Amino acid sequence: QVQLVESGGGLVRPGESLRLSCAASETILSHYAIAFFRQAPGKEREGVACFTMYNESKNYKDSVKGRFAISRDAAKNTVYLQMNNLAPEDTGVYYCGTGPSFALTCSIKWAHEYGSWGQGTQVTVSS
Repeated sequence: QVQLVESGGGLVRPGESLRLSCAASETILSHYAIAFFRQAPGKEREGVACFTMYNESKNYKDSVKGRFAISRDAAKNTVYLQMNNLAPEDTGVYYCGTGPSFALTCSIKWAHEYGSWGQGTQVTVSS
């Protein structure tokens, strides 16, 4: 079973940037997607962005469109989430997971569609 490891979180001020990494222990199969979800204290885990391997399609939560960008380095079995212009509401623990995706665009609606979750990385945006 593939193992995922997130990294890159930290404490930043509003307007600053972070790049999260999701490193896989093996090549992600083509009809799979990698998704980033986040969970703030007292809230449910919510989808932020996902990347489908076979067609490199991407999907984003509305509130992060134009600020976040998900990408892949296939040679490193790593997916990145570039987060720009961060805001306090982006605070939370960010997790990456993987799951099958046969649609043209992966979904970030349900966390249960993904598995092999990493340990998470904390992102705190505060002035």
